[in-house]
Amino acid sequence: MRLNKTYWRAIRRYFLVFTAIAFLPLALVYLVRSEQIYKIKGYEASKIKDHFTDKSFRYPVMLLGKNKDLTVAATGNSKKRFSKYDKYINETHLPLIPDEAIQSLSESDMLKVERRMERRRKFLAEKCSELGLDVVGNDSWHKPNPWEFLVNKKHHIIWCNVFKAASSSWMYNFNVLAGYSPEFLRKTKEIFLHLARERYPRVTLEELHEAQNNSVTFLIARHPFERLLSAYRDKFVYAIPHSLHDKFGRKIVRTYRKKSLQLKPPKYPTFQEFVRWLLDQIKHDNYLDMHFVSYTRFCTPCLIHFDVILKFETLEEDQLYLIDKTGLKQIIAPEWQNPGKGKNTLDLLQQFYSKLTRTEIDGLYDYYRYDFELFNYSATSYFNIARSNEEDIPEEPVLLLGKPPSP
Repeated sequence: MRLNKTYWRAIRRYFLVFTAIAFLPLALVYLVRSEQIYKIKGYEASKIKDHFTDKSFRYPVMLLGKNKDLTVAATGNSKKRFSKYDKYINETHLPLIPDEAIQSLSESDMLKVERRMERRRKFLAEKCSELGLDVVGNDSWHKPNPWEFLVNKKHHIIWCNVFKAASSSWMYNFNVLAGYSPEFLRKTKEIFLHLARERYPRVTLEELHEAQNNSVTFLIARHPFERLLSAYRDKFVYAIPHSLHDKFGRKIVRTYRKKSLQLKPPKYPTFQEFVRWLLDQIKHDNYLDMHFVSYTRFCTPCLIHFDVILKFETLEEDQLYLIDKTGLKQIIAPEWQNPGKGKNTLDLLQQFYSKLTRTEIDGLYDYYRYDFELFNYSATSYFNIARSNEEDIPEEPVLLLGKPPSP
């Protein structure tokens, strides 16, 4: 009897160990797909190594560990997947905008914007050649990146989503085109990007090129320093309490603020503390949150063709042009998902960037240089307001106030 009990205990022990090992991959898949992990907004799409360029690698998520970044990957395939959101989808009966509510440009304005787009495409192509960015290479600046594109084959429109450049507004529109009802999108608390990725799977470079044959491909550019400030304020100044960015902001404070000042406000990192952290990540070639990464690196516009280049400064006209060009006037409209958040004013930009030293502005410009050059932006005014490197750093962290961030 004693032998039998020992025997069965051993079998049970081995069974439990085998079961744990067998279910570990499923547990990882669950973590990656779960809503809580996906809400780590800034850490989707980590550095993707060459062996992950296979189309089966679909859901990379970067988690913040105590000492180092941990990348967890779940594989998938291109087959139809069932989703809990399917009940909210109706692709065959998209809501139509009433004729009297359709916004459009006059024929002369359409021609004017068309010429503007021609100039932007020509300028981009010339700069790409001048800077050598139109040659495929092994680094992330010279390797085509189809990973971030949303491809709508039904309506023949493709978008590389530059975060903090009207991204919330166009994520709404792409979700409408995917079949989500406006009523659902207005009420849901789900992240729009999460909803979109349920309907727009990642594509390979070959799949992207094939879709581009009969589609309009676009991106929205924004002044790099305006975009950076908007991202900082959104992710740190106005972070949801106890969210990932709130916790990470406190970690930046502990690392970059004098210990004697760490208990004093603000609890989130000041802009200068954030910039110092960012420059350190750039220096060590660490992964950057998608809200802060250069959009030249993110969308590789010198290696993937764009038919329409919208800019934040002319967005109202540019959006109407794009919607008209794609024949979608009855389905989508220029959408402002954050109407109360306003834009970064010149006073607000000066308030934040005047706290930085010339060296810090130099560092930021060096990283975002291609964004500046390819899309014809200038940083001169920012260099003019920078503090000299010898100027004393304020004793107290400065609580920078202002309106909530822009979309």
